[in-house]
Amino acid sequence: MNKVLGIDLGTTYSCVACIDSSGKPVVVKNSEGELTTPSVVFFESPSNVVVGTPAKESGTLYPDEVVSFVKNRMGQSGAVWSVQGAERSPEEVSSYILKKVVADAVTALQGENKLDPDETITDVVITCPAYFGITEREATRKAGEIAGLNVLNIINEPTAAAITYGISDLTDSRVVLVYDLGGGTFDVAMIDITQNAIKVICSGGDHSLGGKLWDDRIIEYVAQEFARQTGSTEDILSDPETFQELVLSAERAKKMLSARDKAPIAINYKGERARVELTREVFESLTEDLLERTILLTRQMLEEAVQKGYASDRVSEILMVGGSTRMPQITRRIQQEFSAPVKMFDPDEAVAKGAAIYAGRQAFFAELIEKTAQETGKSPKELRDEIRSGNVDVQEMTKQVNLQAGVMGVGADIDIVNVTSRSFGTIAYKSVTPQGDGEQEEVLFNMILKNTELPAGRVQDFFTVAPNQKTVTIRVLESLCSEEVAEPCEGTEIGEAILELPEGLPAGSPLKIEFVLGENGLLEMTATETTLHQEVRARFETADAISEADFCAAKQRLEEAMVL
Repeated sequence: MNKVLGIDLGTTYSCVACIDSSGKPVVVKNSEGELTTPSVVFFESPSNVVVGTPAKESGTLYPDEVVSFVKNRMGQSGAVWSVQGAERSPEEVSSYILKKVVADAVTALQGENKLDPDETITDVVITCPAYFGITEREATRKAGEIAGLNVLNIINEPTAAAITYGISDLTDSRVVLVYDLGGGTFDVAMIDITQNAIKVICSGGDHSLGGKLWDDRIIEYVAQEFARQTGSTEDILSDPETFQELVLSAERAKKMLSARDKAPIAINYKGERARVELTREVFESLTEDLLERTILLTRQMLEEAVQKGYASDRVSEILMVGGSTRMPQITRRIQQEFSAPVKMFDPDEAVAKGAAIYAGRQAFFAELIEKTAQETGKSPKELRDEIRSGNVDVQEMTKQVNLQAGVMGVGADIDIVNVTSRSFGTIAYKSVTPQGDGEQEEVLFNMILKNTELPAGRVQDFFTVAPNQKTVTIRVLESLCSEEVAEPCEGTEIGEAILELPEGLPAGSPLKIEFVLGENGLLEMTATETTLHQEVRARFETADAISEADFCAAKQRLEEAMVL
C-alpha cells in the first residue's frame, strides 16, 4: 500500500503523522526539527514563500506580507488577502502550509530510509473542527488539491484524537468526553469506545473560540497599561509592527503563565517604553468568560447526548486535547464542573496521529475498491455509486479493511463511526390553519438532523403547492438546530436544484426527495416527480466554493513558487 499521511491543519500550529513499520502512528518532524509547524505564511516575493517559524518571526518586520489564523476564515465568502500582487483566498494560503508540512515529512522519511529517494506521498487525511459545515470542509479539501494532494477524507479533530486514544487501549469499554481547545477553535465530543468500535455520540463547539482569544485579551490589557503608564492617547494597536510584536509577546506570556505566577511584557512605541507584569490571577480574570463559554458549549452537547440515551454520568474520562488546554485554569475548571477524572492526552499530537490511522484505513478501502472494480469489470466510480445505493455489501469490504488494519497493528475489527455536526434540510410549505387549507408559510424541514451517525440518508414525501406547476425549486440549507421543523432563518442556504414537472399536474402531486450525507460530510440530493418519474440530482459541496478560475490561478502560483 502507498504511504499516507494524517495532517492536523491547525489555526496556530499544524502537525503531520504517519504509520511506522511497526504499525504505530508517529509524528514526523519538520525541516527545523520541530514536531509542529506554525500555520503562518510569509509571502517574501511572488516566487518565494516561507512557512512556519521563520514566517511567524517575520510578522513584526513585514506585517503586510505575513498571513496567519487562516483557518478562522476558511469557507467565508469574499475572504481574501491582497499580498504580492495577488488576491489570496484562505484555500490558497492554506495550500502553502500543506505543501510545506508534506514536503518536510517526505524529506524526513527519505532521510530515515522509510521512503525511496525518488518516492513521494500525496494521499492524505486532513482534520477540521467538528463544527465545520460543508462550506468549510470543502474549502479545506480544495486547499489540499491546490497543494497537489489527494485528500482521502476530512475528519473531525475530536474524532481523530479519540481514535488515537481508543486504539492505544482497547482493554475496557468506556465513554469519554473529548475537550479540544486549540489555537483558534474549540471542539467537544462524547465518544463511546469499545473493543469493536469507536462511535461518536454527539459533538459541538465553536470554530472561532480558541487560544487566540486568550492572546487577544492579553494584547488589549497591555495596550491599556501602556496608555496608563505613559499617558499616551494613541492607539498603539493600529501600528502593524507594534501589533505583531505584541502578538508574539502575548503568546509567550500565556505559555509562561502556565508554569509561573507572573510574566513580564515590554512595549516600545515611538520612543516611549512601558513594562507590564501580567499575573496569572489577572490573566485568568481577563479570560474567565471565554472559559465559561467552553463550559456552556460542553453542557449543551451533553444535553443532546441525553436525548440519544447517554447521560452525563456515563462519561468515565475527560480527555484534554489541544495546546490551549495546558493553561492551568482550564483543567481546574473542568475538574470543578464534572466528576469524571481529567486526563491530559498528547495535546499537540493526538489529532494528527488519529488522522494517520484513519488515513491508513481510507487507503486500504481505496485499494479494495480498485481491486474489486478490476475483478468485476466495473469502474471505481460505478462501484462507489453502488456502495452508496446499498447494492454492495460494504460491511464485508469493511471487514477486509479492518483485517488489513489489524496486520498494521492499529486495531483489528474496529469500526469508526462519526456524526454530522449540522442538520440538512429543504424549504417546504406548512399550512397556518389546523384544517390544512388556505394560507401557507415557509418552514425549514430538516431531512438529516445534527449528530446523526454517518453515512446518513433519508427519503421524504413532499407535494406540489399549485395546479399545473412547471417546476419545483429545491433549496438546500444547513443549520445548527436539532429540530425537524424550524424557521428558515435558522439555516444557511448551500445550494439549490430545479426539478422540471410534467404538464397538467394538480396541486398536491407527490414528490420524493432523498438526502444522502457521506462520511466526508458532502451531501447528495435526488428529487423525483413520481407520476412520470422525472428526476434531478445535485451534489452540494458549497455555495461559496473557490471559483474554477481562482482555483487554477492559485494552483499555478503555488507551482511556480519556492515554498520554504
